[in-house]
Amino acid sequence: MIIGRLRGEVAAIGADTVLIDVNGVGYVAQAGSRLLSRLDPGQRAELHIETKITENSITLYAFETDEARAWFARLQDVPGVGGKAAMALLDALTPGELMDAIALGDVASVTRAKGVGKKLAERIVGELAGKAPPMGRFGSFGVKAAPGLVSAAGAPAGGARAEAISALQNLGYGPTDAARAVAAAAKANEGADTPALIKAALKELMPS
Repeated sequence: MIIGRLRGEVAAIGADTVLIDVNGVGYVAQAGSRLLSRLDPGQRAELHIETKITENSITLYAFETDEARAWFARLQDVPGVGGKAAMALLDALTPGELMDAIALGDVASVTRAKGVGKKLAERIVGELAGKAPPMGRFGSFGVKAAPGLVSAAGAPAGGARAEAISALQNLGYGPTDAARAVAAAAKANEGADTPALIKAALKELMPS
């Protein structure tokens, strides 16, 4: 059984775990400090879950958005990146910031994650550069939380970036050039939606 989402009451919070009660069943999930800081015992919450099954254990990893969960899974495609390192990366960088760092070859930003040194950061950037951002389990990140639950509101931070990259590729630009242009546009136009990012990214791609 793969658990993809849990909705219930926060029963307890540990140093790096959260216990969430779902209809009388308590689930323990690993979580980053960014998410844990937003939760309080007794609060209702909706958590996106990545389930990791090994021969000896089943581990749940909790995230505030499905986009963060998708990046957690993608990061572990990189040799040498396990669950602990992937969680640290997403604790230090939002999905949007991670996308920008990879697109711009910004190794220094990746090393902000606890336990991620320069060599591993270079491998992460090198392995993921030019690849399309991960998608949700069902092709998008459109699942919204029910009213009154702690969860991210609105579109995912990297959603507009991913859509803009895809649009530029449809116009004939290569994935690496498209990602770099969108990353540069996002830095200069914080909070821009997809159309605005595409317009700004096209300016980045135009010969000066």
